[in-house]
Amino acid sequence: MVTRTRRGSGRAGCLVTLLIVAAGGYFGLGVGNVYWNYYQYRDRMQQEARFAASRTDGVIKRRLIMYADSIGLPEGAKHVRVRRQQRHVYIWAEYYENIELPFISKELLLAPHVEWTF
Repeated sequence: MVTRTRRGSGRAGCLVTLLIVAAGGYFGLGVGNVYWNYYQYRDRMQQEARFAASRTDGVIKRRLIMYADSIGLPEGAKHVRVRRQQRHVYIWAEYYENIELPFISKELLLAPHVEWTF
């Protein structure tokens, strides 16, 4: 009967993999949060566009500015523009978000916009 000894090299490999996964998750949360806020803001724009027939441009802008402030978007997101043509409305904004990754700091331009015909 042959007896085999167990080598401990598998533990170091597991630890390195765990550290890589943890680092990816940590930095991925920051990037994911930026896009999550973008999609929430764009969804709110879509909701405002649906009710544009019964709301003035000023009301739409005010509601979107309050929402951008409540989710912590940068100041640029509060410069909402609304354009109407007959039974069509176009709502948009542009803002920059800073993404911090190891050895890299990237400024990302986000431009949510919606169109709606009522």
